[in-house]
Amino acid sequence: MRFSAILAVTVCLQAQTFTLESAEGLHTRKVEVSAVTHKGKKGLRITQPAAAAGENEDRVALLPGVTFESGEIEAEISGEPGPGAAGGARGFVGIAFRVADEPNKFDAFYLRPTNGRADDQVRRNHSVQYISHPAWPWPRLRKEEPEKYESYADLQPGEWTRVRIVVEGVKARLYVHGGEQPVLIVNDLKQGSLAGKIGLWIGPGTIGHFRNIKVTKK
Repeated sequence: MRFSAILAVTVCLQAQTFTLESAEGLHTRKVEVSAVTHKGKKGLRITQPAAAAGENEDRVALLPGVTFESGEIEAEISGEPGPGAAGGARGFVGIAFRVADEPNKFDAFYLRPTNGRADDQVRRNHSVQYISHPAWPWPRLRKEEPEKYESYADLQPGEWTRVRIVVEGVKARLYVHGGEQPVLIVNDLKQGSLAGKIGLWIGPGTIGHFRNIKVTKK
């Protein structure tokens, strides 16, 4: 009994939860962060400042005090195009993981919420995406290995979406809406297996919202 109790505590200590009702402690890069209530839930609003328009896709707010290599990341996220966004804006929003000390290198899964219920099936097929910044952005992945790193999921812009990312070595799985099966499987993470930080990620022209991040290390 005593051994079981100690084991339970050890496992529990591997999980970290971030309610994200405040931006305190976050390290931001090319984004602006504020605490808001969105769709009746408290969280953080993340946008791209005008000065960072046209910059590369390393727009992140890094969680404090967590280093992650393998395990699970759970979150509620929401994305939608902002006012004046370009026609190609999709509300890109996601989670970056294994972020390097200088946060321009990371792996990430993200959503394109406006694609989830589009009338065009090809757009639907591009609803969720894996990238590895900076060497493997989505255009290179789509050109060199089409269909392998993106897939379909039922999404709506501006709505809260539950996501779960499971990472093990060079493999990762993305789950949405509490589903038992992944919507996207990656068996060859481009950075290999290494440890890094976790970031709240947005793409160009996006208003993103984030809340209830839970990180469980393996």
